Amino acid sequence: MHNLLVIGAGPGGYVAAIRAAQLGLDVGCVEKEPALGGTCLRVGCIPSKALLESSERYEQALHGLAEHGVETTEVGFNLERMLARKSKIVKTLTGGVASLLKKNKITRYEGHATILASGRVKVTRPDGEQEIEAERILIATGSSVALIPGVELDGDRVGTSTEALSYPEVPEHLVVIGAGAIGLELGSVWKRLGSKVTVLEYLDRILPGMDAEIAAGAHKLFGKQGLEFVLGAKVTGARPEGANPSDGAVVEIEGAEPIRCDRVLVAVGRKPNTEGLGLDAVGVQVDARGRVEINERFETSVSGIYAVGDVVPGPMLAHKAEDEGVACAELIATGYGHVNYDAIPAIVYTHPEAASVGKTEEELRAAGVSYRKGKSLFRANGRARALGEVDGFVKILADGKTDRVLGVHIFGPRAGDLIAEAAVAMEFGASSEDVARACHAHPTLAEVVREAAYAVDGRAIHA
Repeated sequence: MHNLLVIGAGPGGYVAAIRAAQLGLDVGCVEKEPALGGTCLRVGCIPSKALLESSERYEQALHGLAEHGVETTEVGFNLERMLARKSKIVKTLTGGVASLLKKNKITRYEGHATILASGRVKVTRPDGEQEIEAERILIATGSSVALIPGVELDGDRVGTSTEALSYPEVPEHLVVIGAGAIGLELGSVWKRLGSKVTVLEYLDRILPGMDAEIAAGAHKLFGKQGLEFVLGAKVTGARPEGANPSDGAVVEIEGAEPIRCDRVLVAVGRKPNTEGLGLDAVGVQVDARGRVEINERFETSVSGIYAVGDVVPGPMLAHKAEDEGVACAELIATGYGHVNYDAIPAIVYTHPEAASVGKTEEELRAAGVSYRKGKSLFRANGRARALGEVDGFVKILADGKTDRVLGVHIFGPRAGDLIAEAAVAMEFGASSEDVARACHAHPTLAEVVREAAYAVDGRAIHA
């Protein structure tokens, strides 16, 4: 019998398993996919970032090097090699997770898990079934692509992010349904490689959930880069058109002419993977969206069964799942564990990147919270000038009475790295004055963060 059996080997599951093993528990981990690491490593975060990096380098070589005095005579790309590099990175990292489980003496079970009761799980494989007993069970099965009515996936012309990571050729015209992180990132990849990209979004803005000022700036700049946006578009259908792949696909929009294209990427969000786990049979409660209901200790309505990551409420982010996995394992083993949900960053890996942590202006206004705002442009920063990356800004929101940092929002070069400083500052309850007084090396992009902190108090130096 295991002390803990984890169902799912994604960021939440494998991290929880490792932390529990470090704390002396006997741990097992069930994963139905041969490769470990979950959606993030296999067909999500990691492969998409590999393609973003490759396509961005091609774009830079094609259009950006002349500014630096670098002359090229002919620039091209090899899509097959680009995809092979992506696959090699994925294979290396998923293999690394397998090595970590082995190193920490975690028992691996390959197959589909069904919870039979508190403490009992059935694992189904092509060659048979196996029952496993454990004192506690942790559900960390992640999420999958959400769909909208009328969309007919065929895994080729109309597909999800999984297919968009491996198109065998560059689509002449790609339609992306959804202007969130996934849609914008993968839309950017194929735009750089030569596709006409049309992004359809039901809302009247892109990047739902991010600060509106960041979204507005991103919308304007991505439009200049060549992405075509249709906002307020209610998609009523998407399907392959004709029997042959060369016939392409058609997307239907309420009140507008259908759009014909080569491929369609559906990126309207994700849903928790809670079906098929036997939750109803054992009495684990889920909400209307299929998310597992948990208490402050990550325990479900059934004693001894826990849940973390995309299957529970909150942002569907790999690092949020990891933090919950660690906290849950520590709560089980030691009685103590914590996640600060007010300091979980979110990043969109476009060019430039968009990153955010804490409250947006819209959330603070809706809650009636008094705040002050400081803003600084990358255009005034020496390092940004040297990089040739001057678009965007940093915005810091601080409590109007205490000056405690409530939110930081960045749109600009390497925003995904810069947001870490803000997350740490917020974790320690820093004020904007604390950030401003901390010495930042010159010349660095991080100086823009400090400058925004200065601006909160109306004392920006370079503005």
